[in-house]
Amino acid sequence: MEILFDTANLADLEELVPIYPVAGVTTNPTILKAEGKVDFYEHVHRIREIIGPRRTLHIQVLAQDADGIVDDAHRLLERVDSQVYAKIPTTEQGIAAMRRLSEEGIGVTATAVYSKTQGILAIAAGASYVAPYFNRMESLDIDTTATIKALSRFIERHGAKCKVMAASFKNVAQVSAAFEAGAAAVTVPPRLLQAALHAPDILQAVETFGADWYETFGTPGLP
Repeated sequence: MEILFDTANLADLEELVPIYPVAGVTTNPTILKAEGKVDFYEHVHRIREIIGPRRTLHIQVLAQDADGIVDDAHRLLERVDSQVYAKIPTTEQGIAAMRRLSEEGIGVTATAVYSKTQGILAIAAGASYVAPYFNRMESLDIDTTATIKALSRFIERHGAKCKVMAASFKNVAQVSAAFEAGAAAVTVPPRLLQAALHAPDILQAVETFGADWYETFGTPGLP
């Protein structure tokens, strides 16, 4: 099981990576846009410094043709580090690029997956991760959990070296559903995990425990 942060916010990463059992970070142009007009390579180098070499870092390509996608992936590995996973949209040109990159031993994360067929093609093309968009699929009345189950079974049945990494979440219930459906990984905005641990009932229980201890033993903590 892997939990990744879907963010490029340095302050959040500095604060929360030491707290949460995070396996890596995913980014895309929309996420980076939220950080303002930063120096791209300086920014992602800082992300790598924060998360360290053992966690995975997934960065999206911008080109839309196979040759350009391959060039983008090479550029990311050269200018960031050799462990970067190239996030590639699962289009026809994307599949062609995934095949070429996987043959070179380069990590690929197949993104923008909305169907079983897309996912199966990405897995067959050698993707390391395949990322179905949970909330966006649900919004289109697509059975997201059935898609994740099918892809997970396909991977297991064929012994593919790929993991389903569900993405695009709006609430923690969707995250739990993705894992229950068989996803090996999820990438989530930090705020969703924080919301799960900051529910009023949880905080009230903690306060009650402290009050009951103080009332019984007259000290604020263990002696």
